[in-house]
Amino acid sequence: MNFAKYEAKKFRSFEVELDGISKKTMEEHYKLYQGYVNKANEILEKLAAMEPDPAKANPTYSEIRELKVELTRAIGGVKNHEIYFDILGGKGGKPQGRLLEAIERDFGSFENWQKDLKATGIAARGWAWLAYDWDTGRLFNYIGDEQNTYPIWNATPIVALDVFEHAFFIDYGTNKGAYIDAFFRNLDWGAVEERVRRMNIPGLA
Repeated sequence: MNFAKYEAKKFRSFEVELDGISKKTMEEHYKLYQGYVNKANEILEKLAAMEPDPAKANPTYSEIRELKVELTRAIGGVKNHEIYFDILGGKGGKPQGRLLEAIERDFGSFENWQKDLKATGIAARGWAWLAYDWDTGRLFNYIGDEQNTYPIWNATPIVALDVFEHAFFIDYGTNKGAYIDAFFRNLDWGAVEERVRRMNIPGLA
């Protein structure tokens, strides 16, 4: 089998001075992202070389199970961080147009959305996302405790908030809430809106 390889991307958020998130944090964070890219490719290479054998597959332990489960964590680490890095580097504030209208519709106000995402992020062990549920046509803030535990099928994340300690410990110690406030100050709503357009999300693009 032939699999497409992942490549570590470049992001504008590394070219600007972020408000309250240090260069040191971003540089160390990028190394973790590169590690996920490398591991995803390593696992894909092993899968490509493997001869699938249903007789050896087993849900308690088998090579194909181990590789495919850990692949989800590696790819999750790639994709989660790509959203996160892509939407940093802005001036915070509010989005415009239909996206703002949808947030106000689904959360009551933009300020309610911020409070809910902050609480969701503090409650999460790893990630919090603002995502669009294609079945309900609504926005919701979801929790994921690991790179591969985004919980809802047929929902598209448009804002990713990394709340693993590596995202904030250098700058804030254990004060996760202060880091989330800095995240809001650096949100690039233009990048979020571009993501919405690329995904052709109805009512938002």
